[in-house]
Amino acid sequence: MNNKIAIRIGIGVLLYGFFVVAVLLFYPDKPEDMDWKDREEYNKIQIAKIELGLNKQDILALLGNPDITEAKRLADKEMQVMFYRTQHKQADGITTQDECTPLLFVDGQLIAWGDSAYQSYIDG
Repeated sequence: MNNKIAIRIGIGVLLYGFFVVAVLLFYPDKPEDMDWKDREEYNKIQIAKIELGLNKQDILALLGNPDITEAKRLADKEMQVMFYRTQHKQADGITTQDECTPLLFVDGQLIAWGDSAYQSYIDG
């Protein structure tokens, strides 16, 4: 009788293990699928890892679509600032620039992030 119980427990643990592995392999956690709290934390962690010179596609692959974006062309260069939510300020259901970290791109290359990045974008 005890062997049957042990075997059933073993099979249950094994099936649970397969289930966990399947979920991890087939349902990866994408930024756009996260709730705002998880996305905020994810963004903070990922932004801490980025390096100057990355291209816009690398950032989009890492962080997903930005919460807010602005772009302009000045003479011979394209400037774009993408805002990713990193801190909660007000529970109003709206993500604002002051709740985000700006990433500044010139001609598709990351040149700055943080508050000074947006100021550089404004100054042109």
